Amino acid sequence: MNGQASDTETFAQRLVAEVQDLYRRQPEIPALLGLSPEAANNPAHLLADILASTTGGQSASSHVRCLAADAFSSDTDGFRAAIADIETTARKNFEPGGLSATLLYSRGVHALLGHRVAHYYWMIAKTDLALALKTLFGRAFSTDIHPAAEFGKGIWLDHGLGFVVGETAIIGDNVSIWHGVTLGSTLKDNGTRRHPRLGPNVTIGADAILLGGIDIGTGSVIAAGSIVLRDVEPETTVAGVPARSKPRTGASFTGI
Repeated sequence: MNGQASDTETFAQRLVAEVQDLYRRQPEIPALLGLSPEAANNPAHLLADILASTTGGQSASSHVRCLAADAFSSDTDGFRAAIADIETTARKNFEPGGLSATLLYSRGVHALLGHRVAHYYWMIAKTDLALALKTLFGRAFSTDIHPAAEFGKGIWLDHGLGFVVGETAIIGDNVSIWHGVTLGSTLKDNGTRRHPRLGPNVTIGADAILLGGIDIGTGSVIAAGSIVLRDVEPETTVAGVPARSKPRTGASFTGI
């Protein structure tokens, strides 16, 4: 077993243990959220159970639970990326409750889990099913993420509300995104480069709009409310309408 797989397995088992402990201490929580304590015995089934509980309706939840469990069990890379998303969110959120609270209560994590499931079915050519799942998760999380969009690992989607992502968008590893962000097209682009491509370690503030087949360089920062229509160089901060480069001052970035 390589180091990445070992780290993922260790973290996944820690996550399972914390959720099981929470369920034992406060059994009203899984009952309130429509969760199955038995599902917490297996990491892939736990993620599927959490996702299913958000979709409402017994029939829809049952189907989502089965489809998500199959996806997380079959797609090793997708499962590892989902675990990395949870770890990153728990580390950055500064909220009480640890890993179990992050998994159970973070809407951004839930939206990412939903996309990873839809993306799996898109990639195995079950495109109609992927689009149906995208629609169901969009209703649940107030997002619209095309199942073809490519997400790296360790994504922090804070809140997630209003997050819109087009079909050819690519999001690199360890990207942080606040609510209300759009990765869209200009309607003038066509082909496989219609939407933005974000390099690793990019940060995008709330309500920023990025349009067209542009490249956002590694480590760059898009300030809240900006409209970005051109490429952004690595390690660059841009802000405004339209967005322009701003000098780095060393101050911390606030996404809201």
